[in-house]
Amino acid sequence: MKDMILPHNLDSERIVIGSVLSDINAWAEISPVVTPEMFYDPFHRELFENITELNRKGKAADLVILSEKYAGNSEKIIKLADISGMFSVDYYDHALNVQEKFVRRKLWMIGQQLTTDVFSPKETDDLLYSLQGELTTVTQTVASTEISTLKEAIKGVYKQIETNLQGNTITGTDTGFAQINKASGGLQKSDLIVIAGETSQGKTSLALSMIDTAIKQGVPVAFYSMEMKATQLAARLLSMNTGIPANQILYSQLDPDYLRTLDEGVNRIHDLPIYFDESSTSNIDKIIASIRSLKHKYDITGAVIDYLQILNVNQRSANKEQAMGEVARRLKNLAKELDIWIIALSQLNRNDQNPVPNLNRLRDSGQIGEAADIVCFVYRPEIYNKFYPAPFSSYSTKGTAMIDVAKGRNIGLLKFICGFDAKTTHFTELGDQIPEYAEETPF
Repeated sequence: MKDMILPHNLDSERIVIGSVLSDINAWAEISPVVTPEMFYDPFHRELFENITELNRKGKAADLVILSEKYAGNSEKIIKLADISGMFSVDYYDHALNVQEKFVRRKLWMIGQQLTTDVFSPKETDDLLYSLQGELTTVTQTVASTEISTLKEAIKGVYKQIETNLQGNTITGTDTGFAQINKASGGLQKSDLIVIAGETSQGKTSLALSMIDTAIKQGVPVAFYSMEMKATQLAARLLSMNTGIPANQILYSQLDPDYLRTLDEGVNRIHDLPIYFDESSTSNIDKIIASIRSLKHKYDITGAVIDYLQILNVNQRSANKEQAMGEVARRLKNLAKELDIWIIALSQLNRNDQNPVPNLNRLRDSGQIGEAADIVCFVYRPEIYNKFYPAPFSSYSTKGTAMIDVAKGRNIGLLKFICGFDAKTTHFTELGDQIPEYAEETPF
């Protein structure tokens, strides 16, 4: 074991570097496949780092420019001259070979670490999540095969147009709200959707209302809550489907009529595809690993995370703003990679003088909004003894809420008033039946 030579191919490494120095077009093909760390030989790694830096500055690397970096070091200049002559028309295949050998070395190192960790006092779950994270990192280094031409992309556009002409306007997951579905076609795979609001505005309830619609259509969804247990979330779903308040379901002796209604509700929803992983809600790494697992096991279409600001992010960022921004970007990348949608709930900073939500009030990080495809605010002015802003100022705030899509990449912006049943914490469509104020003001 001590004398083991890890997988590598020095000739392929030389050909990759030599081809970049000889062919001006080689860099564009090779750079998405290999990075400096993939080179086994230290000098090759150093050369490719210099080549990468030159290209980052917009300069094409060649023998003359690189030789300047080794002025006075005849040994390295001779090595560089030898490598510069190793051109091959198959340089892309050699780049893949360099990548493959690197992946095999990484897998060996992960295995060595694992043989040590299994005898450590670390929790088994932590070992599994750490292993999943390491393997994911390795997987992400492999060259993408999802490359498509403009011609292929345009075919996809026309396919979508044909679907729309057939009247199938919901191309994603039905949200239960016609206004959102009309603008976006429903919850779209690869999207990160942020639902934000101040405390007690109904962020969790709005997410559950959307999920209730989705799972009734057979769409499998994962739900992660840092505040509520699976039994409490299930009680809320039952409340939405029976009209019985969730607190009564959980904490009261129900009379025979309520029990009968509850049994009917259970029969309607108990087989619906929603999955709770209560062991994976302590930090973002565990949640991401769990989402990957549930995608593989149940082919989930979406996931809900409730909520961002109380996640243990395990981030070495300088501050909370950077950490939250990093989490949002990781979730967006995960949604795109797994081809699912992710709903992430977010708090807003309080503003008692003007509680109407806006993007500047996303707590801890405006970077959350930057990473998101859609940012949706929920606002219930009844809690503050306030009126709705224009153009909804004439509408009653009792039993209603304003949904404000303040950012909508590809879908635009929209606002509408919906119903909110405080007893069952259920958001519903009102359509044209939005109640207006009576002559006397309600406050």
